[in-house]
Amino acid sequence: MVWVRSEHAGALAVVSTWLCALVPWNVTYTQNLSGVSLLYIRFPFAEIQFSWGLSTPVVVRSPLASLSVQSGQTVAVAYQAWVVGAAVLALAVLFSLVYYLRDERVEAGPVDPVRVLGGLLGVVGVVFAAATYLLATRGLPGVPLPVGVVIALVLAGVLLTVDRT
Repeated sequence: MVWVRSEHAGALAVVSTWLCALVPWNVTYTQNLSGVSLLYIRFPFAEIQFSWGLSTPVVVRSPLASLSVQSGQTVAVAYQAWVVGAAVLALAVLFSLVYYLRDERVEAGPVDPVRVLGGLLGVVGVVFAAATYLLATRGLPGVPLPVGVVIALVLAGVLLTVDRT
């Protein structure tokens, strides 16, 4: 069974990369005994923290700002993984923009751009999966939902297995 036709693989690779840049890779809700509830929505390039029971109800941070807040904590390694995943995804987004704007030139290059983007999304999925695991085992209590992790890994699998003949 063919998931996508060869002539549409390039467009799928570009749209898949942009989708992975816009979908949160992790959503976590936690509630502690003192009546404070926190909802973390972690996008590749930003974290939104909603809080109930604190003086600041909404905080938006970049991955680097989140890492600096957690420095010295046991969960800092999860944020370091997030920064690596965001950097790889930024590289994929830049490559996808070049591919979108100069598709014929990129297609004529020495490597298959669909496979490159599939590989980069696979790396992003694995790194964000590791960050999710580290957040779950070293971070705040709560159940993390790895929404973007699943999407990135599925799209990477589709892009890496597409028939390019």
